[in-house]
Parts: sequence; structure tokens; C-alpha cells
Amino acid sequence: MKTFLKLALLSMTVLFSSGCASNYYNIPRETFEKKVKILGVAPIFVDYDSDIRLPEKDTLVALIKDYNRKNEKELVARLKDTGTFFSVRLLDENADKLFSSILFRRERRDDASVVYNKYFYKLPELKELITRNGLDAVMLTVVSGLTRQDTVRSSNMVSYLEADYNMLIMTSQILDANGNILWEYPNFRENRPSLPAFIELQYPDFDEAKANETDKVELRFKTIPGITRVLKETEESSLQGNAKVSSAYTSIFSEMVALLKPEQHYPWSKKKETITEEQQPMPEAPKQETPGPEVVKPVDTKPEVVKPEDTKPEVVQPEVIKEETIK
Repeated sequence: MKTFLKLALLSMTVLFSSGCASNYYNIPRETFEKKVKILGVAPIFVDYDSDIRLPEKDTLVALIKDYNRKNEKELVARLKDTGTFFSVRLLDENADKLFSSILFRRERRDDASVVYNKYFYKLPELKELITRNGLDAVMLTVVSGLTRQDTVRSSNMVSYLEADYNMLIMTSQILDANGNILWEYPNFRENRPSLPAFIELQYPDFDEAKANETDKVELRFKTIPGITRVLKETEESSLQGNAKVSSAYTSIFSEMVALLKPEQHYPWSKKKETITEEQQPMPEAPKQETPGPEVVKPVDTKPEVVKPEDTKPEVVQPEVIKEETIK
């Protein structure tokens, strides 16, 4: 009986907590939805100069660029399907040229225990891109290399190795013409922000350690054919007809788009009360009074009421990119 009550209480807690509104934007949700009607999606970039340690780096970068072109339309289709935007379109730009022209700098960050690469862009070039394409904002997504500490277990889940692993990650930002970051991924407005690897470039060789009867486990780089097989694992697109989409991309796209869907309203959610013109009370017509003898009334003296000064809530401005001199 106690177990049943605990499960019932847990279910009710999850149910009601799911009804709470979540804002994953860097500005109020209502402001974002009013501000960003037309969203441009830049072709997915690859940061060649990031921390990519695979010996066949050039081949890997070329491979990722090719798969970016094959799969980025799925991201656009999913963004359209959210219903958050009036229009979403993929920009007809050369990914390499655009990235080199607008990139200001890259910064390795460790925010809320999430290690990732954050990108800053040149304001004049960013504004020109948005204005030239008639956009309200643009989404810039980057695949980059990163080395961070992680724990990987063996196939039998018995052994594990905690070490610094080299990997590819995918990050994204939505920016306006003034350089304000309106939304970003990884998203730090989640309860537990995280950033999974896009493609893991290293693995611990537990089999070799076992064969050599040693506790020392070596890290190995994956091969290009092995990485290609990972990228070739596909699934059906639910939005592009019979199109096939790489599972490595869909897993990241799903996380990103989930943070951009409009607010869900539940029966128990409190709705904002809005007064329409029909609901507003009609002003009373002035009453005509017949003149009569003037009556002198005593003057009422009322104590002066001191009204508190109106306090305006502090407006939190979204993060603004500031250009700095590259050292």
C-alpha cells in the first residue's frame, strides 16, 4: 500500500511539473516569439582550427562537411515543424566562406560543468548577413573538435576508463542583427545542462589490455572507415518524405529543436486574463441635473494618501557579443 501511494505521488509530481512553463531562451519567451518571425539557418560549419587530433584530420573534416550538406535540411524541416516561426529557410551561402568572414573568435568554456566551444562573431558582417537576407535572426551551428574528461565502459560493463577523450561536438546559437544571443545550445536554462558528443574520435582498447594481462588501457583513434560507418547509420525522416537522415545528426537535432518548441498549455495551467473591447464596461452617460438652490456643504478634510513610487522591474538584456582584439 505504501509503495502504491509513493508511486501515485511521484506520478502526480511529474504530471504537474511537466505543466510548468519552461523558457529556454535568453530573453522572455513572449519577446522571442514576437521578435523572431523569419529565421535563417546558415549551412552547418566545421571549425578546422579547433581541437581535432585525429591523424587523418583533413579527410575527417572533408567527410563531416559532406554529411553536413546531406543532413542540414532535416534541421530546417524540424524547425519549421515546431510552429514557433512564421518562416524558416536555409541560407544559400558557401559554408566555409561565410564562417571565415563572420568568425571573430572561439573560446573554450566550462559553464555549469559543461565543457564546450563558444563562438563569437563580427557584428558588422553578422548584421549585413541578416539584413541582406531579410531575416529577424539567424541560426549558426558549428561542428568542432574538443578534448574533455569522460568515462567510457567496456562492452561487458565491467571495466571502465576515465580519461581525456577527443571528440567532435555540435553547438548552435540564434543571434539577431545586434549580436544578441537569443538562444543557444548547449542550453544553460535547462535544469541539468549537458552536451553529448557528436562523434567520438577515441576509444579505450579494453580487449588489448585483457589480451596482454595488464590493467593499463590504451586510448586508440577511430579509423575513417569506422567513423564513416557511424555516419552512414540512417533512419527515416518523418518530415522529408522518403529521405534518409544520419542517426548521428538526428540525435543532436532532436535535442536542439526540443528547446525551441512553443509553450504547451495544459488544462491545469493558469491562463493570462486579457480584457477585450467587448468586455470593457461602457462609460456612463453624463446625467443632466435641474438647477436648484445652492447648497453649501461642509468641506471634508481627508488625510493625504502617499502613493508608493512605481518601481519598474529590472530588464535583463541578453548577452551581447563584444568585439575584442585578437591576440
